[in-house]
Amino acid sequence: MKIGIASDHRGYDLKQKLISYLKKKKYDVEDFGTTSKSSVDYPNFGFRLGEAVADETIDYGIAICGSGIGISIACNKVNGVRCAKVDTPEEAVATRKDNDANILALNGNMSTFKAKDIVDAFFRTNFSNLERHQRRIDEIKNYEENRDREV
Repeated sequence: MKIGIASDHRGYDLKQKLISYLKKKKYDVEDFGTTSKSSVDYPNFGFRLGEAVADETIDYGIAICGSGIGISIACNKVNGVRCAKVDTPEEAVATRKDNDANILALNGNMSTFKAKDIVDAFFRTNFSNLERHQRRIDEIKNYEENRDREV
């Protein structure tokens, strides 16, 4: 499995620790930046990661910024991305099972121990393939063509 990982300056330390952790677990990891703690704009890194997931250059992504929220918004601007900002292993399991999330967004200030637990839960969980969940994903995917229909 090929994992992409990106962060802004506030997520840099956690990103570096997760890269080492993932490589020890034998994942193929591609770093989409940033390369230091110097201040940068998270959208640029979220877009790069999102595009790599969308074009299937990588299988899944991890996005990290100060809160995890901003970079998740940036990732979700890329068509085909389902990025979820997650704070617990239980949320990681739920977003994989129900939403088939393909990018995990984390708060750069969380402990490495907690982040590892969340990452492990995310990557060991598969999409449920339940019809109701697939239908909802398809609704999101096809929003533009369906936005004027009645609910």
